[in-house]
This record gives sequence, C-alpha cells and structure tokens, in this order.
Amino acid sequence: MFTTALQRPEITQPGALPLDLFTAIENLKKELNAVILAHYYQEPDIQDIADFIGDSLQLSRAAADTNADVIVFAGVHFMAETAKILNPDKLVLLPDLDAGCSLADSCPPNEFAAFKAAHPEQLVISYINCTAEIKAMSDIICTSSNAVKIVQQIPEEQPILFAPDRNLGRYVMEQTRRDLLLWQGSCIVHETFSEKKIVQLKIAHPQAEVIAHPECETTVLQHADFIGSTAALLKYCQQSRSNEFIVATEQGIIHQMQKQASQKHFIPAPPTNNCNCNECPFMRLNTLEKLYLAMKNREPEITMSEETRVKALRPMERMLEMSV
Repeated sequence: MFTTALQRPEITQPGALPLDLFTAIENLKKELNAVILAHYYQEPDIQDIADFIGDSLQLSRAAADTNADVIVFAGVHFMAETAKILNPDKLVLLPDLDAGCSLADSCPPNEFAAFKAAHPEQLVISYINCTAEIKAMSDIICTSSNAVKIVQQIPEEQPILFAPDRNLGRYVMEQTRRDLLLWQGSCIVHETFSEKKIVQLKIAHPQAEVIAHPECETTVLQHADFIGSTAALLKYCQQSRSNEFIVATEQGIIHQMQKQASQKHFIPAPPTNNCNCNECPFMRLNTLEKLYLAMKNREPEITMSEETRVKALRPMERMLEMSV
C-alpha cells in the first residue's frame, strides 16, 4: 500500500474539540502546510473554510497543481483517491472514510473487468465518479464538464465503452450523436428528482429557469433550460438574465449560488418522495468537526497500491491533456 510517512500526533478524541473550530482549522492548515479542497455539495461551513471549491474537474486540477504537503479532501472517497493518484508523496486525508458514492459503488471492479473483457475493441472512457480500480482499467477519464468534448476528440470509427453513469452517457450520446456502449450505473441523488413535481414548480414559477446536471434522467433533462456540470450551473445562474431558478442537482451548490448571485432566488428541485433525497447522504457525512479531527490526528489517510495508482494516473493525465 502506498502511504505517506509523517509522525503521528496523539489521537484527539471527538469530545475534545476547540470552541472555535474555524480558527483551530486555520491554525492546523499553517502547521501542516495543508490545503482544503471541497466539492460544491459539501455543507456550507466546510465550503466557507475551504481553500478551493469546485466540481470534479476543477478539484482535479487544483489537486494536481497544489504545493501543499497535506491535502484535506472534503468530498467523497473517489475524489480523495483522485488527489492521491495525482499526489503520491502527499498526505491525503478524508474526514470520513464512509463518505462513499452510490455511482462508484454501482460499478464493482470484478464485474467491470469482465464487461470490458467481453468488449475488447472498445476504448474505455470512465466518468471520474468511480473507484481507483475502475480508473486503472480505463483509457481516458472524464467529468461532466468535459465528457462531451473528450468524446468529440475520439475518431468516429473508434467504438467507446462509457462507464459508469448511464444518464451522463445518454446525454453525451445525444450531444455527440455517437453510439456508446453504456455501463448501467447511476447516482441515487440525480435519479430521485420528480419530473411531475418539477413541472408543477414550473407552473407555479413561470419565470423560473430549470437548470440540471447531466446525471439526471432524460425525463428531467427534457424540461431543463440549461444542462451542465455543477461549475457550469453556477456560472450560468450568474450570467443569466433570469432571477429565479429550479435547481436539479444536489442542493449543496445552492449555497454558492446564493453567495454569488444573492439577488436571485433558487428553488431545489424536489425528489419523488417526501424526503431529503436531493441531498447526498455520503457528502453529508463530512462535518466541520470531522475535518478538524482528520487534520489534528493526520487520519483517515487515503492509501492504495502503487500499481493501481500508476495505472489510474495514465487516463487521468490524458483527461487533463485533452481538457486544455
């Protein structure tokens, strides 16, 4: 396993927390020469203390460019793994190791290996929301920001296997007019939005624009005025003349939307059931308290075999090269 050798402090227990977590975390950042990277879907307090907030592509670039000795990744497991793939000599911390991803879990490595072996002629493009093992079996990684552009750069005669998100894959097929072989994975959050309730919201708010992430199902995307990654949705709502938006993605992004376009009104797209299903339960496992303890205790640390890391690095580098 590839680990980072740093002297471990005495373990601080959850009950021994400072009264001012924000100041304590800032002090630890200086002490460790640490950077905090946070996804848009994190809770507001974590977004506010992060050094960099972004979507998967932006965070990948930030992880590749950082001069910090320690990367604290406020996101889910595959994101922290990506940071470790790009930074083998740095200590990469994830506040809660149980912060997984339903989409990544929908693509077990053994099953995917068999699927790939059954289609040897296919170029494998994998969405970044997958495990290091899946990345290691891929030719190119993509994000929702660049998936269409990457597929457009592949010769038309080259067949493509796209994994693991079937909804993003369908969207890419529609935008590129390419026939892709899709792995049938999905995100529990982006598949929970109710088409019926979104239509009802549009009737109640006729001036509102529907903005949606391409991981949503086609029935939801067909009602969208704009489709894009979290970063693209954020940029769009700032530039649009509309003052009201129905937001069909994980509602953590609304914190940044409200900060950057405070005069506008943002309505979370409702889930099918009366639940908080438009919040990612895995993203919500990270808290400010856990972030502090991870930095204080230098754990939980992200580790992987060097063989897997090197194999996963190649398709990551191809993505970054093709996304310039």
